[in-house]
Amino acid sequence: MKNIWKTIVRFALAVLVFGGTLSVYAQEDNKITSKFDFIPGEKVVYFDDFTSDNIGDFPALWNTNGSGEIVTSSKYPGRWLQFTAGGYYIPEVVADFTDNYTIEFDMVPLNSENIETIHGISLLLVSGSLKDPNEGGAVPGKSGLGITPEYDMVNWSNWSEADGGYKDNGQSPYMFMSTEMTHISLWIQKQRVRMYARDRKILDLPRGLIAPYKYNIFRIQISGEATPLFSNIRIAAGLPDMRNKLLTTGKLISYGIFFDVNSDLVKPESDATLKEIAQVMKDNPQLSVKIVGHTDADGDNALNLDLSKRRGASVKKELVEKFGVEAARLESDGKGETELIAANDTPMNKAKNRRVEFIRK
Repeated sequence: MKNIWKTIVRFALAVLVFGGTLSVYAQEDNKITSKFDFIPGEKVVYFDDFTSDNIGDFPALWNTNGSGEIVTSSKYPGRWLQFTAGGYYIPEVVADFTDNYTIEFDMVPLNSENIETIHGISLLLVSGSLKDPNEGGAVPGKSGLGITPEYDMVNWSNWSEADGGYKDNGQSPYMFMSTEMTHISLWIQKQRVRMYARDRKILDLPRGLIAPYKYNIFRIQISGEATPLFSNIRIAAGLPDMRNKLLTTGKLISYGIFFDVNSDLVKPESDATLKEIAQVMKDNPQLSVKIVGHTDADGDNALNLDLSKRRGASVKKELVEKFGVEAARLESDGKGETELIAANDTPMNKAKNRRVEFIRK
């Protein structure tokens, strides 16, 4: 499998180089832009930070024909799934992704050869069956999109049974360093696929996915000497209607505001969500909002309450200082773990509990 996948990647790259003028003009719409407009999906359908599995085990909610184990690192906080052999690695998501969904994860693209940049890692969206990961052979599923970062470029290609194999391809410049942790986000809207690294948009492919296939498998393909770390895999369905939630129902639950663990510092990846909320308030000058932070039920109750209050205050500060919302129209608070919306028994339910709510006053 390793050698076959290397051949596929090399073939795709060769097409990029030798494909001629037709391929270049065909992808004129798929240009890189630095705008960060990512907003996570509304309903969390999968989350795994590996806290429910033992160190040294392969996680129960994944499938592979390679090998890997859950590890910890003194440099990168939390638990990580480290892939240690070539093959596929698939989080087994039972729920329907829907036409619009987002995928997020943290990645450290380590390798055993001490190469400074990423190599040997491909991210795939596949239309196929979880019960048969080998469907399609070396080109997985009935249809798919593969994204392969190599050195200073992010290469992509798509394929389908209807097209008899590969259909289109392209690339955009971006360099992933092998020892740096990067938060990666994928935003899928029917055929359109956007990819972000940290707070930068890397790819925007209007026809990245081939119609009319349904893509419900996120697959990581490993080759060569890659030994990457992955964690905090979150898949969320649906596109949040912030305006309707705030104005009609009076309450918006957001998973698009990001903090480091045990920190109240709002991360830059939150800007798109905050910008949308600020715009709703500017369009509706009579609207006032209470911002409430919430945590899961892990850890000390008092510390969780304090953290949630500080996070609420930080979000208010961002909206005022960065997005120009009048301070008098905002109030902040925190409820800690006192208002859970899901049982605190699985990583996915804990992720649902960690949220920021905006409540119309």
